[in-house]
Amino acid sequence: MKALATATVVACLLSSEAVAQGAGRLDKIRESGSITLGYPETSVPFAYLDANQKPIGYTVEICEQVVQSIKTALKLPKLEIRYAPITSATRIQLLANGTIDLECGNTTNNVERHKLVAFAPTIFVAQVVLVARKDGGVDVNDPNSFRGKAIAAQAGGQTFKVITLINAKSNLGITVVPGKDTAETFLMLSTGRVAGTANDDGLAYATVATSRTPDDFVIGSKGLETAPYGIVEPKDDPAFKKVVDEAVIDMMKNGQIVALYDKYFNSPIPPHGLNLKFPMSAALKRALANPTDSGDPAAYE
Repeated sequence: MKALATATVVACLLSSEAVAQGAGRLDKIRESGSITLGYPETSVPFAYLDANQKPIGYTVEICEQVVQSIKTALKLPKLEIRYAPITSATRIQLLANGTIDLECGNTTNNVERHKLVAFAPTIFVAQVVLVARKDGGVDVNDPNSFRGKAIAAQAGGQTFKVITLINAKSNLGITVVPGKDTAETFLMLSTGRVAGTANDDGLAYATVATSRTPDDFVIGSKGLETAPYGIVEPKDDPAFKKVVDEAVIDMMKNGQIVALYDKYFNSPIPPHGLNLKFPMSAALKRALANPTDSGDPAAYE
């Protein structure tokens, strides 16, 4: 009996140690009774502001459902959701320093970022494309046609890196202009300050469709790079990651994510009731059927 008791104590200590090592963010949330979600303000339809300046969107709603699972896991009577606006340049730092607990937007999951943060299972698979004015004299499916011109991309984003690497590899002399967010890069294009923008296809279609003159622009059909999106989580917090990941996978299995996709990509969305009519890609269907948090683009082929 004494040996059994000793073994039980040791097991409990080991279990407690494992929880202590990985439950930092859960402890913070439990103690504060609140969780902070970071979101971009202009990434239609993933995360943006409605007519009442409330954060909404495909990824935002997935995160809000994850919060309910966290509340249940922590056995809290209520869990306050706080929202904090972020940009491509600030999101990872704000997550790492504890200002936000999850980033709920359109962040590309890649191997390099795994050194700094973790990702929940992929909820969208984008292709990086070029966008230009129809009268711009360039071919959006051929980066070489932008030789010597300017292309805008979000500072700190994967699209900025993609076009920078293409420019350097082919010595195109492209000026890559950083923008704060999708809205700012598109404004540069629409006002003639740049010849094109590099953006993910979902964002590109939404931005053009919601512009005043959508027929003035053309979007590339040739993907320059595959960009899987995932909710961004703190690094080295396995207990928190487990709760978040399980919540996302449950939403994949019970059809909630498919329903949210239809809501934001194939139905009229606020604030203007525009339907993006953007069918789910085969790559995303595979990712939802076989959940993965891989940052390797090959995992989505």
